Amino acid sequence: MSSSSSGAGRRPSADDLLVLLAVGRSGRFVSAAEELGINHTTISRRIAALEHTLGGRVLTRAAGGWELTELGREALAAAEVVESAVKSLAADVSGNRVLEGVVRISATDGFSAYLAAPAAADVQRQHPKITVEIVATTRRASTQRSGLDLEVVVGEPQVHRATAIRLSDYCLGLYAARDYLRDHGAPASIEELTQHPLVYFIDSMLQVDDLDLASSFAPAMRESVTSTNVFVHVEATRAAAGIGLLPCFMADRHPDLTRILPDQVSVKLTYWLVARAETLRRPEVSAFVTALRTKVHQQRPALLGS
Repeated sequence: MSSSSSGAGRRPSADDLLVLLAVGRSGRFVSAAEELGINHTTISRRIAALEHTLGGRVLTRAAGGWELTELGREALAAAEVVESAVKSLAADVSGNRVLEGVVRISATDGFSAYLAAPAAADVQRQHPKITVEIVATTRRASTQRSGLDLEVVVGEPQVHRATAIRLSDYCLGLYAARDYLRDHGAPASIEELTQHPLVYFIDSMLQVDDLDLASSFAPAMRESVTSTNVFVHVEATRAAAGIGLLPCFMADRHPDLTRILPDQVSVKLTYWLVARAETLRRPEVSAFVTALRTKVHQQRPALLGS
């Protein structure tokens, strides 16, 4: 197809570029439509018009959504310039730029509650027009980050067309309630753990390889209460259901829990932040990431069980 018939060489519409920006960040037409307040059909029409103008595909179908082509990434860079110019017009009375938008993060339950939520509150105080949506889940990094801006995962992720940022190490240890220790006594060695029940993840439903830890130090511990949610682990341990393998930064908050065999059992894991490079360039996302990294740094001693 010739450039005259394809529209190649014409100047792309700023509106079409902003539509591409929304689709490129979310990977989904539906999410982009919700963000922009237009319907799915209009999104499709705008993308088709942009491709006609540029003379090539800007999006390619991927598992669960859309990915940018090389031409699409070039167009998205231009779209970011347009967005920045539009947002620069919005300022508060002191002349400072007003940041606004929605930042959606997926993170493990404990990280969501004790790190992501306080960071979101810090961002809200400084930028009231930024909304942070926190999806609590424990899983591997997604191959397709549709509908998510940021993911926090356990263990170094193998990602494609995304950036992985190491946030912090954290430690897990064995804990028991005072009532449990009164009734059953404390194990004095790794070998004696076999006499006690374990509170931890449901093995068959565990999606994160780095969390498959129990067999490494206590292969014969029988399971007591298991769950996909770490808060259940903490509360079951506090209720004397057994000995819990718990993140120190969560268990150490409870004076009724005592750490067991700290010198023999101290498991170190790592939190990683995953995002598309173009997503990290969004000012509202950048502001939240800065707040999150600050919060993680402040909590580092607690994360390491110091």
